[in-house]
Amino acid sequence: MKRIIKKIVVLLIRLFYSLFSSNFLKYLSIKLNQLYSIWKSNDFKKIGGNPYFLYPMYVHGAKYIEIGENFNCGYRLRLEAFDDHLGHKFNPKITIGNNVSINFDCHIGATNEIEIGDGVLIASKVFITDHYHGEISSESIIIPPSERKLFSKGRVKIEKNVWIGESVAILPGVTIGENSIIGANSVITKNIPKNSVVGGNPARIIKTLQ
Repeated sequence: MKRIIKKIVVLLIRLFYSLFSSNFLKYLSIKLNQLYSIWKSNDFKKIGGNPYFLYPMYVHGAKYIEIGENFNCGYRLRLEAFDDHLGHKFNPKITIGNNVSINFDCHIGATNEIEIGDGVLIASKVFITDHYHGEISSESIIIPPSERKLFSKGRVKIEKNVWIGESVAILPGVTIGENSIIGANSVITKNIPKNSVVGGNPARIIKTLQ
């Protein structure tokens, strides 16, 4: 009898360790995020197959956002498409292509249009916006920033196969050409030709890829 009880205890201990092992917790986390991805997918205007969102993900204006096939994102992605701010109306659009990967703590905000092409890779803490809080003018600065009308200088377009490094800021009215590499901490204030390696604040071309 004692031997049987001992075997049962050993089996229970092994079961406990297997249930709470890192592999099991990792498996459980993947399955929970897959369920979360299915749930969040219903919010968007359009979404392709096989999305994978890590919880939590913050979305505003999902009906203006289209996402392609095989999209994945890290924790705390913010996707925001504003059609109204302080009573002012906008027609926002965010389009994300196929096979796009976005890392942790990124923020993408639109009142106009942001387009991200196929195969784009975005590192953590990247900020992409097509608008400012108010125009940069003597009239605007007498109004508190939070009360200024959102103003867009133009759409943002990131073409296919662009690699965007850590903590990059991409500002309104710019196009980043295909296959370009944006170095960490860069601030993009003007158009970047295709096949460029850029870095700095403001960013400048370091090398052109052949």
